[in-house]
Order: sequence, then structure tokens, then C-alpha cells
Amino acid sequence: MNNIKLTLQYDGANFAGWQIQKNAVTIQQKITDAIKVLLKEDVNVIGSGRTDSGVHAFGQVANFKTESALDIYRFQHSLNSILPQDISIKDISLVDENFHSRFDAKKRSYIYILSFKKSPFFNNYSWLYHNKINIEGLNKLSNILIGTHDFTSFSKKNTEVDNKNCIIYSAKWRVSGDLVIFMIEANRYLHGMVRTTVGTLLKLEKEKNSKKLLIEILDQKNREVAGEAAPAKGLFLYKVKY
Repeated sequence: MNNIKLTLQYDGANFAGWQIQKNAVTIQQKITDAIKVLLKEDVNVIGSGRTDSGVHAFGQVANFKTESALDIYRFQHSLNSILPQDISIKDISLVDENFHSRFDAKKRSYIYILSFKKSPFFNNYSWLYHNKINIEGLNKLSNILIGTHDFTSFSKKNTEVDNKNCIIYSAKWRVSGDLVIFMIEANRYLHGMVRTTVGTLLKLEKEKNSKKLLIEILDQKNREVAGEAAPAKGLFLYKVKY
């Protein structure tokens, strides 16, 4: 049995997220269908994580197993030729049969992009933000999140997982021209966690005693006390580390 690892990019604007759903167009479904066309067999495409509707990816990782012996270069070219323009396979490799793109992942990083000025080039991939931003203040707040915390307050109410602890390795803000970029790296994320984190940090940065408020939000484990989630279009799955 051959285990094939895919590294891919996608524009999530026209998809209802990564995971296959009934009556919805998803990235996982498109890739699964395209592979079936080429190999004439059903495969189970496993992603490193589930991105929500409208969320993009620079470096999503997936794998599937097949009995077919593949010419990797030719298969990548053929797969890209039948996938829609908003999905691209960056790399394909043959990996150990036990490799699992989700369970073997050690760290996952996301970036969120905000723009200060209206631009036809960034409109679909950033949140046009009109308020002033204090990068130093945001970074001080973000440092509180580093380490192991229960992120119940930052996840959607219907998140059905027993353990809501996540380990945050880094969380940093920086300015690049007319853009503000937030990057976060963690071992795992809850449903809606990154977008809610962005929205909450931006809201709290303007508040007095914002550090204390952020700690209280974490401690209360209640989604209603956190800020509104930032729009999906500014979020990208950046990299998965194994």
C-alpha cells in the first residue's frame, strides 16, 4: 500500500471549508473526486486540520493510501490539471505507510491579515480595518496566550471535544506596508479559535486593564465573554510541522 503525502494551497472563498459535507462544495471533496478520476479507485483523503468556510491555505497537508504505483511528477501535473484554479498541489511525495497527516502533526501555524487601505489585490484576502492598531500593545497581550490554556472561551459553542487545552508556542503581530499580520503557532486549535483570538485581542487592546480582562476571559470558559470573530477571508493555514 502506497501512502501519498500532498502539500497544497487553496483559496477558500468558494468553498464551505475543508471537510466533506452534504450539499456543499468543499476542498476535501474536490481533491477526492479528482484523485478518483485519475486512479479509478476510491481513496480517503485525510487533512492535517479542518479549515472553516472561506478560510484559505498556503500549506495544508493531506495524505491518502492507494494500491496504485504512481509516477509522482506526472501524477502531480495531472491532478493540478483537473482541479479547479483555486486549489493547487504544491508538492507530492511517497511517505511511510504509517504517516498520518493529522495525528502526526506537531505544530500548526496560521496567519491573519488585516489591511489599512482599500486594495483590489487584498480585498478578498484581508480584513479592511479602519481603527488604529497598537502593535506593541497587541504583542504584550498575545504573550499571555503563550503556554497551555483552556480555550473554551475562544471556540464555537458547538465544539464537541472533551479536551479544550491548546499549547500556544508563539503569537506575534507585525506591520508590513499597509498590512498587519498576526501569526500564531500551536499544537492544535479549536473550532473558530484563531478568528476569535484575533477579534478578541483587537477589542481588548483598546481597553484599560486589558491584560487582566484577557486572563478573565480565559478563566471564565465562556464564548460569550470573548470578542467577535474576525472575518474568515483574512485567515490562512500557513504551515504544518511534523
